[in-house]
Amino acid sequence: MLLLAAASLVAFVLLLYMVSPLISPKPLALPGAHVVVTGGSSGIGKCIAIECYKQGAFITLVARNEDKLLQAKKEIEKHSINDKQVVLCISVDVSQDYSQVENVIKQAQEKLGPVDMLVNCAGMSLSGKFEDLEVSTFERLMSINYLGSVYPSRAVITTMKERRMGRVVFVSSQAGQLGLFGYTAYSSSKFALRGLAEALQMEVKPYNVYVTVAYPPDTDTPGFAKENQTKPLETRLISETTSVCKPEQVAKQIVKDAVQGNFNSSIGSDGYMLSSLTCGMAPVTSIMEGLQQVVTMGLFRTIALFYLGSFDSIVRRCMMQKAKLETVDKTA
Repeated sequence: MLLLAAASLVAFVLLLYMVSPLISPKPLALPGAHVVVTGGSSGIGKCIAIECYKQGAFITLVARNEDKLLQAKKEIEKHSINDKQVVLCISVDVSQDYSQVENVIKQAQEKLGPVDMLVNCAGMSLSGKFEDLEVSTFERLMSINYLGSVYPSRAVITTMKERRMGRVVFVSSQAGQLGLFGYTAYSSSKFALRGLAEALQMEVKPYNVYVTVAYPPDTDTPGFAKENQTKPLETRLISETTSVCKPEQVAKQIVKDAVQGNFNSSIGSDGYMLSSLTCGMAPVTSIMEGLQQVVTMGLFRTIALFYLGSFDSIVRRCMMQKAKLETVDKTA
C-alpha cells in the first residue's frame, strides 16, 4: 500500500509538471518593449530600469527630482545593447494629480509606443510608534505608496487590455506581508497594494495582462539609509535579524518574475517563506506553485512562530531597558 501511495504521488507530481506550463502565461519579450518605471531615479527603481535596458527595453523614467532623473538616465544609457534604445525622463509626482499622471503617460506612449510593462516603484518609508506619528504621516504614506501606484496603473491598464498584453508590477515590501513594530503607517500602505493587486489580477487576467507584487527585504538604497536615521530602537533591532540585500539582486528577481507573469516576487529564503505563509487567496502562476504552498505551510508556520517570539522578546527587552533608565533618571 505504501509503495502504491508513493507511486501515485510521484505520478501526480509528474502530471502537475506536465500540465503546469499550459496554465502559465507566455513570458514577456523585453527586447524592444516599452517599460515605465516610477521612482526610477534611484534605488530599486533605477536598478530595475537598468536590468530591463540590458535586455533591450526602451525605458521611461518617472520621478520628481529632475537632476536625479538626468543622472539616472546617463547611468542607464551605459548599459545599452543597441543604438535604437531610448531612455525618456519625465518629472512628475505620481501621487498628487491623476490627470497629470495620465497626461505624462500619454506623452511617453506617443514617443516610445504603448506601455508593455509598468513598474510602480515610487514610495517612501517613515517609522515610529503609533502614538508618536502625526496623522499627516499616515495620509502622506498612503498617498505616495498606494495612490502613487493606483494612478499610473489606471493610466496604462485600458491600453494593455485592448492590446491583450502587458505587465503591471507593484513594489511592496516584506513589511507589506508582516506588520512590525514601528511600521503602523508604512505597513498599512504596503498591505493595501496586495489587495489592489489581487483584485486587479482577477479583472485583467482574461486579457493576458499579468500583475506582480514584489516583496523586497531591507535593501541598500538611499531611501533605506534615510529611514535608518529615525528608526525606533525596536524596529532597528528587528531589522538587524536579517541581512540587507543589494538593489541589483532585488531588481533582477523582480524583472524575472514580472516577465514570467508570476504574481509573487520574493527574494531569498525568508522571502520565499513569507510569500508561502501569506499566500491566502492570492493567484498562482502554476499548479506546482500552489502545491508547494500547501506542502510547506505547516513547517513554515512553525518557523514563523519562533521568529514572532524573538521579535516580541526584542520589544519587551527594549521596554524594560527604558523603564530602568526612567527609574534611574527619577532617582538621580
